[in-house]
Amino acid sequence: MHEETVGSKIVKWVLIGVSVLFLVVMLLLPLATVISEALRDGWKTYQAAVTDKYTVKAVLLTLEATAIAVGVNTVFGVFAALAVTKYQFRGKKVLTTLIDVPVTISPIIAGLIFLLTFGRQSVIYPLLHDLGIHVVFAVPGIVLATIFVTFPFVSRELIPVLESQGTDEEEAAALMGANAWMIFRKVTFPHIKWALLYGVVLCAARAMGEFGAVSVLSGHLRGRTNTLPLHVEILFNEFQYVPAFAVSSILVILAIILLVMRSVLEHKGKTTKKPL
Repeated sequence: MHEETVGSKIVKWVLIGVSVLFLVVMLLLPLATVISEALRDGWKTYQAAVTDKYTVKAVLLTLEATAIAVGVNTVFGVFAALAVTKYQFRGKKVLTTLIDVPVTISPIIAGLIFLLTFGRQSVIYPLLHDLGIHVVFAVPGIVLATIFVTFPFVSRELIPVLESQGTDEEEAAALMGANAWMIFRKVTFPHIKWALLYGVVLCAARAMGEFGAVSVLSGHLRGRTNTLPLHVEILFNEFQYVPAFAVSSILVILAIILLVMRSVLEHKGKTTKKPL
């Protein structure tokens, strides 16, 4: 390694200082504020806020919507990434563009799209009504909105990895008589598992924090269609600031758990890799 000059040292510490300052102001300070405000009136007040029946229902609904969205988007993400990177077909660029649509559309607009598609003014509403299917102002609408805003995350993590991998190993395995499932399990999956895990974590974090699209479709029915972010908004609007921060801390804890799980699994995967 070359010896650092005075100028390079200055640049290095300026970059480090700016990065640390940005993280402190934009990440650590808000997190500290949430925790301190949540505990401002003591542990009993905090415990009462996070164990309130409406908070518990909001937590359960958030976890339910997140679990369904992650499951659906994981399957879709793997299928879409494999289709885009392993095969040539007409409309490939269109499919790649459509995957990015939820990222470019405001969540509020996405919520309005589903509201117009499944609401009373929709042409398919009479059919849904006859079948007893309620989407708007009901749990299915929240799940659909969550799936929509989060479905690019898994595929967008997998596509670059699969493109860099190429197809040589799969073709060699196919020539040796391996079927499609065996090729995916033995050849493809080991290359993409950490990218898949990272995409799942991002998808889950985004799903738990979704507000805009869910807000449009939920109807803000407390105890029925309120997720954690919506419940926090209601508490703020009612000037219950300490309970609002207490409920917000649940989202912070869930996010930290996701990050810790990802780090532990990634470290375990690296330590169990066999040398070539």
